[in-house]
This record gives sequence, structure tokens and C-alpha cells, in this order.
Amino acid sequence: MSKRIASKYKINRRLGVNLWGRPKSPLNRRDYGPGQHGQRRKGKTSDFGTQLMAKQKLKGYYGNIGEKQFRRYFAEANRRKGDTGENLIGLLESRLDAVIYRAKFVPTVFAARQFVNHGHVTVNGKKVNIPSYQVKVGDVIEVKEKSRQVPMVLDAVESSERDIPEYIDADHKAMKATYVRVPELADVPYPVQMEPNLIIEFYSR
Repeated sequence: MSKRIASKYKINRRLGVNLWGRPKSPLNRRDYGPGQHGQRRKGKTSDFGTQLMAKQKLKGYYGNIGEKQFRRYFAEANRRKGDTGENLIGLLESRLDAVIYRAKFVPTVFAARQFVNHGHVTVNGKKVNIPSYQVKVGDVIEVKEKSRQVPMVLDAVESSERDIPEYIDADHKAMKATYVRVPELADVPYPVQMEPNLIIEFYSR
């Protein structure tokens, strides 16, 4: 497990945005970077810096995906027909942990990764414990019977902090969710602006 999970809000402050839109984010109180030099005045960001920031935001949002894995997502998005940026968003939103998070079975993307890792969910009736597993349109994701009373799950289901997007059909009584369609960038409820076009520029240098 990444060491950054323990200090995930440092990602917020380093990037200067409330990445997940959570009320508990320290960025709501301290809108400067972490560490003793966090309050230094920032200079003008270069084109490279802007592109890098766009990449770090998207990587961080999905639980701080490693660079090698993220680069593979980009390569696959670039290989597919259509808009590379839209393809990248579609691949990331099709991750099993992302679908679990969008369905509001768990409160955070970090919790979603751990929830899947610990074998609490099934896809089409079969246990899947790989967070990066690519969910296909029409797949049914279900929380196992014995896991439905986990306090974290109960709290997430009751929370009004997030809405479930239209491309996920979630039934909280049955604790099931169907992946209705692969979303486009405009469909995804990111709390901050994501700029996949800048990520394309970054990897095209």
C-alpha cells in the first residue's frame, strides 16, 4: 500500500486543490503546500509545470496511481480509436475501485481500493480483488452479504456528500450496482477541473 494513503490530504495541499471535494480537507483551512516551505510565494508556472500538475491531479484523484500504471493507461487510451483524453477518463472510471466509489458503497477512493483488495465485492457473481480490474458495460458489482453491515459501508450509503452519476445504476437495498455506460469527461462529477488535454501534451513532449 502506498505510504501516501496515510497522508492523502498532503496531495491536496501540494496540488493546491480540494481534490475530492471533502469538507474535512485541511486545504479548506490552509490553502498552501505542506511542509516548512509551503507558504512561500509561488512563481509563474511553466507550460511543463501546468501539464505536470494536470497529470498529478488525475493520478492523485484515483488514489495516487503509480506512474508506470498511469503511463499504461495513457498508452491504451492513445491506442484506441477516438479522443485520447476521453478514452483515458473512460479507462480510469472503469476501474473496479472507481465504480465502487461512484456507487457510494465506500466514502473515499482509498477506501474503495482497500475494500476491493480485501475481497468484499463480486463482479457478475464472481469475487474480484483487483482494484484496477476493468469493469465492462452491463457488469453487475455487488457487495458481499457479510460485508454489508461494515460501518464504513453504512455511513457511505447514508452520506449526502456525493451524488451517484447517471452512468452507475446503484441499488443500495440490494447493495448492487450496474455499470450502465462508459462516461465522457463531462459526465464525471470531479470536484475540480480535470484537463486530460494537458496530459496528452505532457506525454507527447
